[in-house]
Amino acid sequence: MTRLWPALEIQLPPDPDPTLLELLPARLDDFQPTAIQEHEHGPWRVFFAGVKPRDEACHALVSEFSERGIVVLAVDVDDEDWAARSQARLHAVTVGNIVVAPPWDIPTSPSLDSKIIVIEPSMGFGTGHHASTRLCLEALQRLDIAGQRVLDLGTGSGVLAIAAVLLGARSVVAVEMDMDALDSAHENAARNRADGIIRFEHADFRTANLSQADLVLANLTGAILSATLARVLDLVETGGVVILSGFTSEELVARADGPIATSPSIEIINQVDEEGWRCLVLRRK
Repeated sequence: MTRLWPALEIQLPPDPDPTLLELLPARLDDFQPTAIQEHEHGPWRVFFAGVKPRDEACHALVSEFSERGIVVLAVDVDDEDWAARSQARLHAVTVGNIVVAPPWDIPTSPSLDSKIIVIEPSMGFGTGHHASTRLCLEALQRLDIAGQRVLDLGTGSGVLAIAAVLLGARSVVAVEMDMDALDSAHENAARNRADGIIRFEHADFRTANLSQADLVLANLTGAILSATLARVLDLVETGGVVILSGFTSEELVARADGPIATSPSIEIINQVDEEGWRCLVLRRK
């Protein structure tokens, strides 16, 4: 039986205001979408883990953005339809020496320095092609993580956990509360021969009994990070590093008056922006 995924189709007005393109993803993040497919021409598709958050997001967007010319429609999309669209649209993406590729676009003649990660896309979680994922992959490659213990919060497809293995991590614990995403992350780890080093945990990192790590990865949302920053910092050793992304440069968590910039226990050691999204690399004092 084909699975149906709750989703929204969002039609933007012609030549939308740039501020709308920044505000819309940030507002969607409040409802924890599992994947956002943004299209320069044609409607966006936004997927959710259940009908309730989809419908709540639909109501909020109609109330707050309809005067800006957007049209929002609640739909149910089956796996086969999504897979066909994905194969026509998704191709390998290169970030530094890491190539994230779907199975139908694996490089045939990669460079000697390339590290290839094959990810089977699913609408239930990120595909590894979002700007925030690229930012995290870039930040990871700027660190020397050989021999380190890594904790990946909200692993989704497992792409960041797999990248950590390829970059020399001694151990990786990948935490995910969505069972569908976790199953696929298991498959992706095995596909990339990283399952022997990654330990997957079906849990909510906010309450789970997790050991501290040398490096914590948290590609989540601005709303979640604002609410859980203290918990995220508790999970990294003193002197350890945290890579945060999944939020825009306009959100509170990224601002100069936000919880990160004003925390006395954090040193910001790197900041990178792409397409309005931000990645912060922090050191716990």
